[in-house]
Amino acid sequence: MDRTEKVVSTTTDIRVKTRKNLLTPKNAPYVFIGPAFLLMLIFTVYPVISSFILSFQEVRGVEKSFVGFANYTRLFHDPIFYKSLLNTFEILIVQVPIMLFLSLLIAVGLHSSMIKGKAFFRISYFMPAITAMVAASIVFMILLDERFGLVNYFLSFLGIDAIHWLTTPFWAKVTVIIVMTWRWTGYNMVIFLAGLQNIPAELYEAASIDGAGKVKQFFMITIPQLKPVFIFTVVMSTIGTLQLFDEPFILTNGGPNSATMTITLYLYEKGFKFFDFGYASAIAYVLVLITAVISWIQMKLVGDLEE
Repeated sequence: MDRTEKVVSTTTDIRVKTRKNLLTPKNAPYVFIGPAFLLMLIFTVYPVISSFILSFQEVRGVEKSFVGFANYTRLFHDPIFYKSLLNTFEILIVQVPIMLFLSLLIAVGLHSSMIKGKAFFRISYFMPAITAMVAASIVFMILLDERFGLVNYFLSFLGIDAIHWLTTPFWAKVTVIIVMTWRWTGYNMVIFLAGLQNIPAELYEAASIDGAGKVKQFFMITIPQLKPVFIFTVVMSTIGTLQLFDEPFILTNGGPNSATMTITLYLYEKGFKFFDFGYASAIAYVLVLITAVISWIQMKLVGDLEE
């Protein structure tokens, strides 16, 4: 009986040691990040590689055929692609500076000690960023209705004729810009506010002692100290605008006459409306290249200015 108990005890000890050795300080990090890494491979890396391969293929039903650079050369002869690219850049050039200026202005105001109820205003300005775009778009469509919208109703008191917000090319683009600015100003405001709170108060105290006024302090202290925040917000806002989809899709569906057709919306239509997946993948990788180049140029320019 004693020998049997010793054998069983020895076997149990070996099993326990073996199980303990499976998780060591060296391999523990890899074990813990393994599931997340596997999911990233399945849902991120694999689709990216598969899409890149697909951009060199033509898809007809379930059949795929290799066509080389035909999808990419087709882009250079596609007027709608150029139109969507131009629309995207027009919105980018107008909307991003306006939005960032308003974000900075609101952040400076809420950072001031004279403002009461800061928490309420911060939440109020940030709420549009977490509001469902479908619900917000319905509200804007009601407000901007040509006949019964409240905006045109109030404009009539000023003697201004009703504006066709969603059915004319110029005003449709203006509407998209307004909705984007409403949605993302509060988001960037929070980022600027975080940057303002990290500026040492001693800098402003020293400037006040030297006789610098509030305006001079803003341009000589606040703006230089916020340069990293400016880099981040400009790059992220540019990337977000180049990927613009929700607002034109819900409000105008790219119209009228492709006036609000963005490159991402065009990609969506080619891929999921006409099932031209190879061409849609080519558009996606051209967009990735454009985004990378513009982001690099922005960071390079800001870096040169800092030097």
